[in-house]
Amino acid sequence: MKKNKRAPKATAGETPEVFTEEERAAMRELARERKAASRRGSRADEERAVLEKIAGMPEPDRAMAMRLHAIIRASAPALAPRLWYGMPAYAWNGKVICFFQPAHKFHTRYARLGFTDAAHLDEGAMWPVAFALKELTAVEEEKIAALVRKAVS
Repeated sequence: MKKNKRAPKATAGETPEVFTEEERAAMRELARERKAASRRGSRADEERAVLEKIAGMPEPDRAMAMRLHAIIRASAPALAPRLWYGMPAYAWNGKVICFFQPAHKFHTRYARLGFTDAAHLDEGAMWPVAFALKELTAVEEEKIAALVRKAVS
């Protein structure tokens, strides 16, 4: 059995790598989003920013994000689209409920649909808060619609 390698300790004058480059880029994007959101202000402007972000994604992330956007907007029209760490997200009273993490953003083999702790998905002592997405069929679309409706109930 291989042992996990630990990150080397920083020597005097060095800073250890705490975040990956992708994570640092996401944090920079969040700062830019917050500045832009304060200038935009309207819900229509926020939705336009989300749609522009989706349009800039490579396939198959773009098609999946567009379909998810339509499902979420139809299932919970009260959720406000916005950008969150450079990802399409949907908020209720200013708190993100769910978000789409495209596979290309963090170089993963699948995209994710995630829910934050503000979503009302609590079920027992343990429940999933992120779902891997490789494709969307009618079955997955209905499950997503039901999860989104439950998250805002």
